[in-house]
Amino acid sequence: MSAQRVTATPAALALIERLKAEHGELMFHQSGGCCDGSSPMCFQRGELMVGPSDVRLGEIGGCPFYMGAAQFEHWQHTQLIIDVVVGRGGMFSLEGATGQRFLTRSRLFTEEEQSRLKPVFVLQV
Repeated sequence: MSAQRVTATPAALALIERLKAEHGELMFHQSGGCCDGSSPMCFQRGELMVGPSDVRLGEIGGCPFYMGAAQFEHWQHTQLIIDVVVGRGGMFSLEGATGQRFLTRSRLFTEEEQSRLKPVFVLQV
């Protein structure tokens, strides 16, 4: 069994389900850019165009999770754990009105886990 590059806490999964009930299919993107880009951003699926500078790390709550390729270079040895905390999220992220926001926690993969990682899906345009 391969190691997962991105996972979510039970609190994050519950918020994802709440947002899916309200907005339909969702997607996540973390760019590492300015402003809110360093946080995981939640969008209606297809609302954000992903391109060749994005990699698909996996899924959380049935939703694809993408990261900017430049940021992935720094995070490739870590497992991302998407959590939820109280506070205002990014102004473009769907959870902004809930009084909660998604937050990325991380931990380094063990050598054994790294040996089981699947390659990331690099987008082709």
